[in-house]
Amino acid sequence: MTESELQIQVADYLRLQYPEVLFHSDFGSGIKLTMGQAVKQKRLNGGHRAWPDMFIAKAKGGYHGLFIELKKNGTRLFRRDGFPASQHIAEQEQALIGLSDAGYRAMFAVGFEQAKEIIDNYLGGTR
Repeated sequence: MTESELQIQVADYLRLQYPEVLFHSDFGSGIKLTMGQAVKQKRLNGGHRAWPDMFIAKAKGGYHGLFIELKKNGTRLFRRDGFPASQHIAEQEQALIGLSDAGYRAMFAVGFEQAKEIIDNYLGGTR
């Protein structure tokens, strides 16, 4: 499953399980863009290349909302020494830390099951 397919699966889950919850998924994430498209996408995202894939616009548990950086199953986030597995993962981690510092819940999710668990825990369980 590609990251784009994972985003679709998570978006479908949100629509079915939490129809009243507003969310946004970054379509430009996980797809190949031309250089011009990538520059435009970066400008539209405030100059940040590592903006998370999904945002759930529901204040809960003292947070302003939930940001999730989705990764397909098997993605290794960190090396054995604790450092990020790549420069891009490091940039994404910094974005999540910045969003956490700003009062949002912000996490990595590797695969659909982990994303579902994070969403259910944040929103208060499945229905």
